[in-house]
Amino acid sequence: MERRGAGLRALGRGLLWALPAYAAGLLGLGAGALVLALALYTGWRRRRRARERGMRLAASLHRDEEAAVRGGLSTAQGQLPAWVSFPDVERAEWLNKVLAQAWPFFGQFMQKLLVENVAPAIRSSNSHLQTFTFTKVDMGEKPLRVLGVRAHPGAHKKQILLDLNISYVGDVHIDVEVKKFFCKAGVKGMQLHGMLRIILEPLLGDVPIVGALTMFFIQRPMLDINWTGMTNLLDIPGLSSMSDTMIMDAISSYLVLPNRLLVPLVPDLPDAAQLRCPLPRGVVRVHLLSARDLRSKDRFMGGLVEGKSDPYALLRVGTQVATSRVIDDNLNPTWDEVYEFVVHEVPGQEMEVELLDKDPDQDDLLG
Repeated sequence: MERRGAGLRALGRGLLWALPAYAAGLLGLGAGALVLALALYTGWRRRRRARERGMRLAASLHRDEEAAVRGGLSTAQGQLPAWVSFPDVERAEWLNKVLAQAWPFFGQFMQKLLVENVAPAIRSSNSHLQTFTFTKVDMGEKPLRVLGVRAHPGAHKKQILLDLNISYVGDVHIDVEVKKFFCKAGVKGMQLHGMLRIILEPLLGDVPIVGALTMFFIQRPMLDINWTGMTNLLDIPGLSSMSDTMIMDAISSYLVLPNRLLVPLVPDLPDAAQLRCPLPRGVVRVHLLSARDLRSKDRFMGGLVEGKSDPYALLRVGTQVATSRVIDDNLNPTWDEVYEFVVHEVPGQEMEVELLDKDPDQDDLLG
């Protein structure tokens, strides 16, 4: 019986592999279309497997953070928790225990928020989405974790700054459906890593001692989403970066500097407008000169012929982004360009610089 079952499974796999060729013949498509479809499928599978490996690695680190660090699970400095790298960053296991116990109730809140507030807003936004519904909202059993907390003295005595290095590697499962078009999609698994700043201001001489909480990400957090259903198409190279970027832009427009989320803790807070939109701390001028000995990313004839790169620089401070001009076929480019960025928070706000190779489909990261 086992041999017969194995034979049937092998026959089924063979038929599945032959199905695309048979369908292409019925539709009158040429060999080029079939090769393109197989290439897209291969790229999709490779990206899905890489994303699943990243999810498993991050989940194993979250299960026992200290044991994983001592055992050398993450050898790259950027993957270690902040409390390992910086002596002034404190662990917050007590806070993680609170989050773990409160997580099921946070899931109930998110389900109510999505079903009762977000879904009606989506349905009213477009006539084609009038049958949009959330069919499943499950925030999973893996809560948000705080990997480290750093406290800063504020700009004055009535202010306290807290930087929380947050990491979420969740088994969230959210399914949506548009019944009009028989379309089902969703998210199954997500990673979110970033530095969240919380400002306690103003400090009061009466309960609750703190007048308001101000929250924002100092820089754009790292986001990775595992799509399901029709959104599996978004894992195809060239489309995945587009989808994740759109979601990151939505987060940036709400919670990344200079945008802030203000939560008043006392009624009729007199300084609410100033806390929500404080004056910038200054302006930084950046002179982008050149780069040397960049890697060659362009390949021709299936990788047999190595070309050069078409580099350009991407500079980011919060939501402010500047892009340099593209210099074609050059591994030692010279830009000699000047940019200015408004600085809203000191200390904490940093400038990110990325070098990329311009390509017709998806740009390659050079460093």
